[in-house]
Amino acid sequence: MRALRTHYMDEAEFVRRVDEVQRPQGYRLVGAFDADDRCLAVAGFRVIRNLAWGDSLYVDDLSTHPDGRRRGYGRALLEWCLEEGKREKCTQFHLDSGVGPEREDAHRLYFNTGLRITSYHFAAPLE
Repeated sequence: MRALRTHYMDEAEFVRRVDEVQRPQGYRLVGAFDADDRCLAVAGFRVIRNLAWGDSLYVDDLSTHPDGRRRGYGRALLEWCLEEGKREKCTQFHLDSGVGPEREDAHRLYFNTGLRITSYHFAAPLE
């Protein structure tokens, strides 16, 4: 997860955030492991219910460690999340992704697993 969420420098703070803030909102984590039991990819997701999308599985985080890239771990987790959305009786699957040249491999994966760009995501800092 450090490769994706670089602003969390302190592991204890990251764990506290996940356990005390994210989990009460339904956030769950799933990992992909190699033969040596090293976690090389992780997905953080939750079921969300809103008027725009109904019941949807939303992927907050999908990250592959550099040692696991281009080895199918990210794809396996993405496909697992799509199936989990069906098991949870969700009618849609959603994932936001940043833009820029460093995200091209991720975007290629998303397109290759059937995801499409369906909207713009607008944001502004409130500080």
